[in-house]
Amino acid sequence: MNLRQSFKMALKSIWGKKMRSALTMLGIIIGVAAVVIMVSVIQGQNAQTMKMMESQGTNKIEVNAYKYWGGDVSQELYNYCLGLSDLVVGVTPNIQIYNEMTIQYGSKSYNTQRWDDWEDMVTVALGNDKYGLCNNYQLAKGRELSYLDVEKTNNVCVLGGGLADKLFDYLDPVGRYININGNPFLVVGVYEKKAVDGWPEWDNLVLLPYTFNRTLNGNSQISSYSVKATSTLAATEAVTRLQAFLTGLIPQGAGDFYVQSNDQYIDSMNEQLLMQSLVLVGIAAISLLVGGIGIMNIMLVTVTERTREIGIRKAIGAERKSIVAQFLIEAAVICGIGGVIGIAIGYAGTLIAGKLLLQMADPLLPGAGITVGAFAFSVVLGIIFGMYPAVKASGLQPVEALRAE
Repeated sequence: MNLRQSFKMALKSIWGKKMRSALTMLGIIIGVAAVVIMVSVIQGQNAQTMKMMESQGTNKIEVNAYKYWGGDVSQELYNYCLGLSDLVVGVTPNIQIYNEMTIQYGSKSYNTQRWDDWEDMVTVALGNDKYGLCNNYQLAKGRELSYLDVEKTNNVCVLGGGLADKLFDYLDPVGRYININGNPFLVVGVYEKKAVDGWPEWDNLVLLPYTFNRTLNGNSQISSYSVKATSTLAATEAVTRLQAFLTGLIPQGAGDFYVQSNDQYIDSMNEQLLMQSLVLVGIAAISLLVGGIGIMNIMLVTVTERTREIGIRKAIGAERKSIVAQFLIEAAVICGIGGVIGIAIGYAGTLIAGKLLLQMADPLLPGAGITVGAFAFSVVLGIIFGMYPAVKASGLQPVEALRAE
């Protein structure tokens, strides 16, 4: 019997017992669909995280440092970074105001605590003339904050591209005034949109001179800073130097600090996502294992049902390998069909998960590698779990088999 005939017999056997075959495939379908969805969602989340980190800019170092008493470390940190001109190109306070604030232009109004509509929630940040450089914002119009704006606490601001569109539509915001908690602020610049899925507040930005910390933020201690390094290699060295500097500046028990580069954060996120992937795929693999056991069980039943047929074939000279091949092909076809259905369900589930869980603007689809791998794995699973029934069938003695009813 050739392979073509074996496939025909396998399909005939599956079609002849449609309900039983469908129930047998169910474990494979669920397992493959779960693997496809989980792996695709994790990859999409990983890609989204990488996109988020890239939008923040390369060679960025986050510094958080504070003292329990004696004021903040802003001036000392700024002076130290000036001395690292071969490694650092900019440093800025990176303060986000969490108090409720209302931003208005004409009849349009947006709030910093718009929890009912995340996409319209505004972020009010305080920084200096290096804020855009350190946080990877590119100017679309106007100018950045200046040293004098910070020094004199001028009522000026730079808007994120998203908020500028919401407030001004097609008008040019530069040179116009907006109201922040009833106080007028001149718009001197507008940043280009970053357009990161799931993080609209990065474009719904109002940047003010950090000296407004006294009046708008209750004169809270400044503890968060962003430092821009000249290169990835420079960022690694700058992290080491900043840690040593802050260790001397803030003695143990007098405060606390941490210094972390984007690369370190990305490595940490990748480790977490890898662990998450292993756990979720392991859970899905249990479903595939259960499906494989179901395949073995049904193939053993099939061997019992077709004992007489096997005896006749062996009596007329069929070799063991042809009988093994027939039952392995039947098991592989059942799993292959289940795998195809599981992949189709996985595609639909991935699309839904991308929209609902990750809130991605673009459709999330499984990669070609996942699709091919899931199908190949389902077929291999059928072969592995179909091996014992196939060998058992091939080992039947013709005389004993022919006696079967």
